[in-house]
Amino acid sequence: MGSPILGGPYRGKSDEVFKDWKAAIIQVSRRQNVFVKLGALPIRMPSFGGDRSVPPGSEEVAAAWRPWMETCIEAFGPTRSMYESNFPVQKRWCSYQVCWNAFKRISASASASEKADLFAGAAARAYRLENVL
Repeated sequence: MGSPILGGPYRGKSDEVFKDWKAAIIQVSRRQNVFVKLGALPIRMPSFGGDRSVPPGSEEVAAAWRPWMETCIEAFGPTRSMYESNFPVQKRWCSYQVCWNAFKRISASASASEKADLFAGAAARAYRLENVL
């Protein structure tokens, strides 16, 4: 997803960063041979004002990731968008179960075929595993 940088000199500029990032994602998505892996995003953005001593649940993770992931899914379509867990690195921020439950929350309104693409089909096509599955 080209994880956006929201700290350092970009702290407090999340709207500007999102706008620039979205324009770049749309431009890349025009290449029909490019797929997007949906993951590796920060959960608690620099603007998070809650209790950081408590691990995030899937609702919090889904809320933090939704605008970024939905932008990618809209740009690339479910046929070229695949969820990825980024584990073991991701375990610094949330559990494996919380991560995948967040993906389920983000995909709740998707059709059955769109979910099949997001959770397996796009990856099978991208890695040419269609005949293996």
